[in-house]
Amino acid sequence: MSTAEFNVSLQNALSVLRPFAVRLTKGTDSADDLLQDTMLKAFSNRERFLEGTNIKAWLYTIMKNTFITNYQRMIRRNTIVDSTDNAYYINTSSDTLTQNEAVSSFVSEDINKALYGIDEVYRTPFIMYYRGFKYHEISERLRLPIGTVKNRIHIARKDLKEKLAAYSN
Repeated sequence: MSTAEFNVSLQNALSVLRPFAVRLTKGTDSADDLLQDTMLKAFSNRERFLEGTNIKAWLYTIMKNTFITNYQRMIRRNTIVDSTDNAYYINTSSDTLTQNEAVSSFVSEDINKALYGIDEVYRTPFIMYYRGFKYHEISERLRLPIGTVKNRIHIARKDLKEKLAAYSN
């Protein structure tokens, strides 16, 4: 296969490779970089391409391997090796740490006070929604239109947000 034919084959495969690159990298900029790296490697190794081989499969393999290599390089670069003397404390498990449960107790009390300070008409659908019921299930159980259920949950959230404003950042 001549260089010109090879280049045309590479150009034709671009449209198929780009979605694969986006799926691998989960980002368009990274996908463009991966696609560019793949094309560069394919062009510089064109003598290794055997005529009669599926060029798209060959390019997919180059892209996948390039992605894996880049990912492993990034992981190695972001790995921190601590050589200090207190490595014992770094490597201890988190179950040896104690939590201050008083703070979470106060927060729970405040949330319950705020929740039970809301009118029951709004509180009941909100609690059901919080426990995992879907809007239509709440609507059926309370025999209310679904729009009313959504509105009451919205109002309950708004009231809770106002009552718990001290906890917002």
